[in-house]
Amino acid sequence: MPLQFANRLKSVETSAIRELFKLLGKPGIISFAGGFPDPAMFDVEGIREASAKALGDDAGAALQYGATEGFQPLREQLGAFMASKGATVAANELIVTTGSQQALDLLGKTMISPGDKVIVEGPTFLATIQCFRLYGAELISAPVDGHGVKTDELEKLIAEHQPKFVYLIPTFGNPSGALLTLERRKKVLELAVKYSTLMVEDDPYGDLYFGDAPPPSLLALSSTVPGSRDLLAHCGSLSKVLSPGLRVGWMVAQPELLANAVMCKQFSDAHTSTFAQATATQYLKAGRMPATLANVRKVYAERARAMGEALTRELGDAVEFTQPQGGLFFWARLTGNGGKVSDAGVFAKRAIEQGVAFVPGAPFFAANPDVSTFRLSFATADVEKIKEGVARLGKAI
Repeated sequence: MPLQFANRLKSVETSAIRELFKLLGKPGIISFAGGFPDPAMFDVEGIREASAKALGDDAGAALQYGATEGFQPLREQLGAFMASKGATVAANELIVTTGSQQALDLLGKTMISPGDKVIVEGPTFLATIQCFRLYGAELISAPVDGHGVKTDELEKLIAEHQPKFVYLIPTFGNPSGALLTLERRKKVLELAVKYSTLMVEDDPYGDLYFGDAPPPSLLALSSTVPGSRDLLAHCGSLSKVLSPGLRVGWMVAQPELLANAVMCKQFSDAHTSTFAQATATQYLKAGRMPATLANVRKVYAERARAMGEALTRELGDAVEFTQPQGGLFFWARLTGNGGKVSDAGVFAKRAIEQGVAFVPGAPFFAANPDVSTFRLSFATADVEKIKEGVARLGKAI
């Protein structure tokens, strides 16, 4: 007899990005599809020293079961890390998660009942769409431009739908690359208070800026908007800045939400890897992060500049895009000018034939997908590969 799977699985599909990877076995293909950091940017020596120090200082603690809330020394180091960016966070105001993805899953488990409405950006992180739908959410899409979510439109949607919460990636969003302005950040916090609505800030890319530092996080700004801190959940991660393999993320939220998230985390993984947490603790204590970030920013900035120049040179007015100020992604739209292709799905198939891959934009929309959009990642290709890959896109257009 066929297995009878849970009804909740009917509302989700396999990741379009993961499915795309099955097409990437062709020799010589250049991929702009993934959202991965470049492994060449990993501070292998620093992580090696940190792991050795974790074992050398207290191997028993590093290799033992740990508290679900997280390894206390790491919670303290993460508080200090966020303090360096203007956010005051005590160790007991955050929990450590297995990547920021688990934080989003815990929010789904603790906050979403079937039929609840949740507002997300359009476009937004694909895995978030899948995660929240798995728990039965009805997703409402808020429009985004090059400066992040349009707060006037967001307010209308909040007033109309009274969502359980609003999920945003304010700083160098995935896939949009957009940077929410300071004015709009303050407006988001004011909306949280005005409508008593939880705002979820996902911030895995905020440290990857190319010029001036971005505006303060919603978490850092919450001290300037009375009442907003208790209506804010902030999710952070070391994946894009140190190593995704460590699977170290965290969530800052008010005590009741954290308590329920800890309870749900106990049911899934008991705790994030203690050894990974101890290693991350030693790395942060060693003070290597600023130099690591400086190097990553320099390399990614050069690649982003090269991709922007190549897109303008090779595709001309067939595409529109905003040059990213940080993060890992370009978000572009096909214009169809000159009779060129206007459907990114068709464009993606042509690109594969030319030996280059990217992700069409439609799956990143919870509603009303824009089929002319697509995402390019510049993180894992060097400048010469970026030039060659975009030249191949020019032949596919």
